[in-house]
Amino acid sequence: MTQACICKSGLTCDFFGFDFSKYEGNVSKFVGEFSKRANQKGQFLNWVNLPQEQIKRVDEIYTLAEKLKAQTGCERLSVMGIGGSKHTVEHMLSINGLNICQDKIAFYSDVDSASFERFLYRMGNKVTSSNYMIASKSGSTFETKDGFLRIQQMLIDEYKAQGQSQEEAEKLAAKHFIAVTDANKEKSELRRTSNENGWLGDLYIHDDVGGRFSAFDDHALFTLAYAGMKKEDMVKMLSAAQEVSKISLSSDFENNIALKEGIFWADAKLSGIEASVHQYMGSIFENTVYWHAQMQNESVKDTLKQVAKVPDAMHHSAEAHFNPANKLVFALTVPNDNGECKENAESYIGALCKSYEVSGAFFCEHIDTLKMGLTPEAAGAMTQLRAYATVYQEIVEKITKGIAFPEVLDSVLQPHVEFYKKNLKGGVVVPGRVSK
Repeated sequence: MTQACICKSGLTCDFFGFDFSKYEGNVSKFVGEFSKRANQKGQFLNWVNLPQEQIKRVDEIYTLAEKLKAQTGCERLSVMGIGGSKHTVEHMLSINGLNICQDKIAFYSDVDSASFERFLYRMGNKVTSSNYMIASKSGSTFETKDGFLRIQQMLIDEYKAQGQSQEEAEKLAAKHFIAVTDANKEKSELRRTSNENGWLGDLYIHDDVGGRFSAFDDHALFTLAYAGMKKEDMVKMLSAAQEVSKISLSSDFENNIALKEGIFWADAKLSGIEASVHQYMGSIFENTVYWHAQMQNESVKDTLKQVAKVPDAMHHSAEAHFNPANKLVFALTVPNDNGECKENAESYIGALCKSYEVSGAFFCEHIDTLKMGLTPEAAGAMTQLRAYATVYQEIVEKITKGIAFPEVLDSVLQPHVEFYKKNLKGGVVVPGRVSK
C-alpha cells in the first residue's frame, strides 16, 4: 500500500495493488506539460488559479447575494442552467452540507411541460416567491433561455395581475434576476439582456474555464453564499483548493494525489482495461456522482467508467464487479465518520476495501466531515483534485505512448457537443415558445 495526503485539507488517499515505479521517471514530464499550459490564454486551464483569484471577490459575491434577497424579499434562489452551470452547483451545495431540505435553492434545466409544471409546483405556483440566477456563458443556450423566457413572462403577468402597468411589471420582474455569463456584452446575449433590463450586479463565467471545471466560478460561489455558507468557510474552501493546485503542479510525487490518480486511470486504459469503477459512499456525494459523470464523459470522452453512490449501488453492481471474468480497476471515496454510525461505517468501508483489493488495482480516498457535509477544506481539496486528475490522465497516456500533444488538450475541449446543437438551430426549437 502507498499513501498520499494533501496538507491541512483532511484528504488522504491509499493505493493498493499498484506499482508507480514504472512511471516515476516521467514525473517531471507529466508535471512540466501541465505547468507550461496552466493559465495560458486559450488553454482552458484558467481554473488552476481561479480559487485564489476568487478569494479576492468573496466580499463582493456575498454583498450581491444579500442585495438580491433584499430587493425582492425572496429567500429562495432558482438556478437556471445546464451542465457545468448546474452539476457543479449541486455538487458544491451537497458536499458543504447546504440546502439539505431543498428549500433554499431550486434548479430548473429541462425543456418539457411536466418538468416545468413540477418546478412551478415546488414554488407553490408562485413565481414571485423566488429569485433566479440565469447561468450561460454565451447567454444563448437553448435549454436555459427557454426556461428563463417562460419565467420572465410569468413574473410580468403576475405583477400585472396585481395592478401594475406593463412598464412597472417589467421593472419588478427584473429585480428577481441575476446573470452569470461572459463579461463581454458583444459575446453574450445574456449580458446584453442583463444590462438593458438593469439586472443586479456582475457575475462572471471566467474565460478559459470550461463548465465542468467551474466549481469555484461565480455561479457556484454565489449560490453557496445565498444558501448560507459562512464567508470564512468559503475562504477556507478556496484556500484549500489553491493548495491542491500548488501540490498538483509540483514534482513532490509522494503527495501529488492528482498525478497519482491520473496515472492510475491512465494505466488501466494502457493495460487494456476498458471499464473502471469509482464509488462514493453516502448522501454527501449524491450530486457529486452527476458532476463526476459529466467530467468523465466530456473530458475523458469515455462512457465506460461507472460512477455511482454506495451503499445504494453496491449490492447490485457487485455481481459484475466481483465476477472474475470482468477485469476492472476500482476507486472508493468515503467520509471520515465521527458520528453514531462510526463503528459500522468503518467496518463496512473495511469490507469493501478488502473486496476491491483482491479484485484489482484500487485506491481509497478518506475525506474529513463536518456535521452534514465535508469540512470546507476537504470540499475545496476534493473538488480541485478531480479536475487535475482528469487532465493528468490524458497527459500520462500521451507521454507514455509517445503521442504528440494537440495545441489544446483534448480533455478540456468538447467539440462533439456541436453535433446535436446544430440540429437545434434553424427554427426547430424556439426559446419560450408557448404551444397552443
